[in-house]
Amino acid sequence: MTTGGTVRSDDGRGESREQRADRRWNELLQELRVAQTGTQILFGFLVAVVFQPRFTELGTTDRVVYVVTVCLGAATTGALVAPVAVHRLVAGRRLKPEAVSWAGRLTLVGVVLLYLTMVSTFLLIMRMVLDDAIALWLVVVMALWLALCWFVVPFVARRGGTPGGNGDGRGGNGEGNDGTRDGYGPWPR
Repeated sequence: MTTGGTVRSDDGRGESREQRADRRWNELLQELRVAQTGTQILFGFLVAVVFQPRFTELGTTDRVVYVVTVCLGAATTGALVAPVAVHRLVAGRRLKPEAVSWAGRLTLVGVVLLYLTMVSTFLLIMRMVLDDAIALWLVVVMALWLALCWFVVPFVARRGGTPGGNGDGRGGNGEGNDGTRDGYGPWPR
C-alpha cells in the first residue's frame, strides 16, 4: 500500500520501514536500560571482590572461575553498550533499520553473555559458602531456571504466537505480510 509517496508494508500498524525502525529502536532502548543496569551492578560487584581481604584465600579453581567471570562480565558490558556505538556511528546516514538490526543482534549476544556471567558468578559465590557438590547442584538448577526464563519461554512464545509479528502466522524470516524484506533479517524479531 502506498500513502503520500511512502511505501508502507501491510504489518497491521500502517508503519513505513523507517517508522518501524524508530519504534523498534525505542523498544530496544527500554530493554537495554534493564539489561545494562543489572550488568553494571554485577560487574561492579565482580570488580570489588578482588579487593576483599578473603580474596587471597581463594584456591586456584576459584581464581580461574573468578577470572572467567570477570572476562564474561566485561564482554557482556561490551555487547550491551555496543548498540549505542552502532547507533552513534551510523546516525544521519539513513541506516536506522540496519542499525536496529545490528543493535538487536548485539543485544541478544549480550543476553547470552549475561546468562554465562550470571551462572559463573553464582558458581563462584556458591563455592565460597557451600560444599562443592551442593554448590554445583544449585548452580545447575539456577542455570536451568535462567535458561527457561530467558530463552525457552521466549522461543516457545515465538513459535506459538505470531512468528513475524505480523499476525498472520507467516514471517519469522524478515518478511512482512506483503512478502517484502523489512530489513531486520531472520532475527531478532
